[in-house]
Amino acid sequence: MIELIEQGKVPIKLWEPEGFPTEHGALNQLRNVASLPIIGSHIAVMPDVHWGMGATVGSVIPTKHAIIPAAVGVDIGCGMMAIKTNLTMMDIEGKTRAIFDALENSIPIGGPGAKGSWHSQGWWTQPKEIISAWERNLAHEYTCILAQHPMIGGQKGQGYSFEQLGTLGTGNHFIEVCHDTIGIIWLMLHSGSRGVGNRIGVYFINKAREEALRLNRHLPDKDLGWLDNGTMLFEDYRRAVMWAQRFARVNRDEMMFRVMSAVEHATGRKIQDAGVAVNCHHNYVEERENGIYLTRKGAVSAREGELGIIPGSMGAKSFIVRGKGNPESFESCSHGAGRRLSRGAAKRSISVEDHAAALVGVECRNDASTLDEAVGAYKDIDAVMAAQSDLVEIVATLKQVVCVKG
Repeated sequence: MIELIEQGKVPIKLWEPEGFPTEHGALNQLRNVASLPIIGSHIAVMPDVHWGMGATVGSVIPTKHAIIPAAVGVDIGCGMMAIKTNLTMMDIEGKTRAIFDALENSIPIGGPGAKGSWHSQGWWTQPKEIISAWERNLAHEYTCILAQHPMIGGQKGQGYSFEQLGTLGTGNHFIEVCHDTIGIIWLMLHSGSRGVGNRIGVYFINKAREEALRLNRHLPDKDLGWLDNGTMLFEDYRRAVMWAQRFARVNRDEMMFRVMSAVEHATGRKIQDAGVAVNCHHNYVEERENGIYLTRKGAVSAREGELGIIPGSMGAKSFIVRGKGNPESFESCSHGAGRRLSRGAAKRSISVEDHAAALVGVECRNDASTLDEAVGAYKDIDAVMAAQSDLVEIVATLKQVVCVKG
């Protein structure tokens, strides 16, 4: 059900889950975006909406002949991948701890820490297939991007790029082994363009701020500066953001290959193609007709018949969905349950005991290190799904049995 908020130059159309009213800070951010002169017909707001850096997470924003880098964000191309396997619950019975250990030891999690080590066994040394994927899909254009904007490479060019290809990241990124309602095993992961995507985002957000100052644009928020089509900066950002989205896709593909290998090693069973694979972004921009650029920040494409993934939290259900192509949402749906508590508030208000109780039956790290990702930190996924029944239909309902968090 759509709630219409008339504010600014264009309306805001909101799919709000029952019992989870949109927070004041997020509404203010949406109103700020709606007041900009470059916004298209309306803003669509998904049921997992919550306050975000620069712009609201869970919003779909059309812009005319321009892109707002902060609306895309810094986790460019962050998204999900899931595959249906030929394994069943019987194949993993008694092996979930072995699977958890195999995943943590196969894929670097987090990033270089104070002692220069990943949360995995040893420093990440790229296998030949990772280096090959970088050189085949990403290396040449990255070199061209750096030629125009060398600061994207980090201080003295020391920022991570190919070194993080095939790695999970931190925060709400995860790898899961799930089962559906008939006991079929699915493999699912969530990650993006890692450090290099972050640097691209931060760099061009700052460039958009500079443009706003140079052109004397009066913005409701300094992070809502935009880049105009037809300018060199716009073209450079467009190229860089599309490259980061491709990095994120390759990153997920490479990790999924290693996830499959780890599960095969732990179970002694060969994983065969079961015919269903989904790979979708949820922080990205796409070009549409008539000079419109559609930014989905924390939203997934849900064109008619298109498969997508809507995950819950660590102990909640997740869903494989099929889009209904609703034009009111710009053919979009939510990208998850959506936070109801900030990370800090979750750590202060949720006990380790309650966190562990919500994760009975899930092999994971259920200690203080993952409190900010606890079930109670998120909206109820069933309420979120009910609020978008006109956007997607459920194809499969998944429940995790192994969860590796970034």
